[in-house]
Amino acid sequence: MKKILIFIIGISVIILCSMWLIFRDSSDLSPDIVAINDSVAVALQSDSHSDAMEILTNTLEQEYERMDSARRNRDVRLIISLCIIVVTITVIAICGLVHIDRTILRPFQKLQGFAKNVAAGNLDIPLEMDKAGSFGAFTESFDLMREELKRARENERAADRSKKELVASLSHDIKTPIASIKATVELMLVSADNEKEHKQLNQINAKAEQINTLITDMFHSTLHDLEELNVTPAEIHSTELPDIIMNADYKNKLAPFEIPDCIIIADLVRLQQIFDNIIGNSYKYADTEMRITSRIDSKYLVVEIVDFGNGVPEDELPLLAQKFYRGKNATDKSGYGLGLYISSYMISKMSGEIAYKNNDADNGGFTVTIRLRLA
Repeated sequence: MKKILIFIIGISVIILCSMWLIFRDSSDLSPDIVAINDSVAVALQSDSHSDAMEILTNTLEQEYERMDSARRNRDVRLIISLCIIVVTITVIAICGLVHIDRTILRPFQKLQGFAKNVAAGNLDIPLEMDKAGSFGAFTESFDLMREELKRARENERAADRSKKELVASLSHDIKTPIASIKATVELMLVSADNEKEHKQLNQINAKAEQINTLITDMFHSTLHDLEELNVTPAEIHSTELPDIIMNADYKNKLAPFEIPDCIIIADLVRLQQIFDNIIGNSYKYADTEMRITSRIDSKYLVVEIVDFGNGVPEDELPLLAQKFYRGKNATDKSGYGLGLYISSYMISKMSGEIAYKNNDADNGGFTVTIRLRLA
């Protein structure tokens, strides 16, 4: 409104100035009566009729020339004033169009692009506009809406990530007690005295297997988000490791072992999952006695888990940590080929390493080497 008022005042001032420029000497367009009267008086005093006519003629010619010159000057001023008015109005109109384009058309075009970004889910792109412009408060509200949508989406993702992490962690942790139940039932089946106990123990074993299958399916539903598992390394003492390892050894096939005193960088919860996976794989594919050795090597605590099974074909060793990969000896075993993949991912988040190798031909078996970073 203020700019429109300034525009109207400017046009009015220019028109008034032009009119003043045109008509400021309008008296020059009329005959000079005084000069003509003086010429008539001089002519009347002359004795010669021809001289009197000449004086009057010269006076009238001079007045005509003066009036004609004034008219021409007025016409020139009129043309100049009209040109000034037209140019001024054109310039002001162009400026008005530019102002409308900047303050109305461009903001709406930006709003259109902003709406497309929001519809496409690109909530990181702000709405860049002059907050002090005509649509300042209007556009600022749209940008606040974008920020709220972005915050809501981030909260949703965080909640979804936490839920999936919880499902993955619980489903994996539940598999260990289920395996212990199955191992205990198998031992009880050996010593069962009658058919009734045998049948009941088989039912328990079948139900445990059913639970194990359901847990595996639940775990499988979160496979695509396993990289989002939160690993929080901290300084822990190596005396924590024996309890973790013995908790994973639910068949009690580990020989006595010792761990050097040191401080390592690890996540206890994730470390338990790693040993559960490795020892569980040994039970599944080798099912032999196991031996653990450990030592401090440079900046790492090295823990080696050795079984005495048939090992792994050499061409499969580089593939063991790949997602979904299962070896040739796993065709009759349940699983999804994720244990070593998860273990490798978690150990890398602890700045550690994990490696696999076959033992020498004399001893046979398979060795998993875990390198935990020293604090």
